[in-house]
Amino acid sequence: MSESASNQTVRVGEMDLHVEIRGEGEPLLLLHGASGAAVNWRLIFPEAPAGFRSIAPDLRGHGRSANPRPDFTFAQLARDVLGLLDVLGVERCRAIGLSLGAKTLLHVATEQPERVEAMVLVSAAPRFPPQAREAMDALTPESRSEEEWRQMRLWHAGGDAQIRKLWSSLRALKDHKGDLEFTPAKLATIVARTLIVHGDRDPLYPLELAIELFQGIPGASLWVVPEGGHGPVFGTTAPQFAEVALRFLRGGRAADGRRASEA
Repeated sequence: MSESASNQTVRVGEMDLHVEIRGEGEPLLLLHGASGAAVNWRLIFPEAPAGFRSIAPDLRGHGRSANPRPDFTFAQLARDVLGLLDVLGVERCRAIGLSLGAKTLLHVATEQPERVEAMVLVSAAPRFPPQAREAMDALTPESRSEEEWRQMRLWHAGGDAQIRKLWSSLRALKDHKGDLEFTPAKLATIVARTLIVHGDRDPLYPLELAIELFQGIPGASLWVVPEGGHGPVFGTTAPQFAEVALRFLRGGRAADGRRASEA
């Protein structure tokens, strides 16, 4: 069965943002992780989720979207996303964000709370812990393996120059003061129904940070993935994640109705 799908280049402010749109129904924003691209979501949703019009952009500097500015912050990514929703005429959406995309969603949901009805945050964090900063500091082109280069060349249309700039931009994120600093007071402004998904073996963001989000976002739910690392929603977990996330976004219960659960 074929699906309605289109790839578009949308002018948002100063840049052209590539976006993949699939299916028909309620708008569902999908924000990929750092150094990834919109195409990654096909590993979780091979077909467009039923009842949704999925909107998956290549975030600034990723995939087929350039970054015309020297700086790169979560706040800027959120402004891009809000601008994209404005251009597409989407006043309110549901959303899933993975790592970089989840932190971007936190900015969207606190800057313009009314724009997000419900969201799923995968491998999110209210701030960078020391181990994440150390990993980011090591993110240099020289430290990447041939396999990482091969994969990046498949995802990013601008070639090696884009990839080098992207890694440099991601490395510099750790030095932007206040860009990732979600206090309890700030989290309390979120009105979106929120499901937090986190691996209990995440090497970058310890589970305590997910619990901090869970406790800070009003009415949030938490799904802890046993033996899960960073971004524990791909591979064999993908079908279960897709089922749980979509049920939650449609208004159903997350993780069999438990507020904090292992599944």
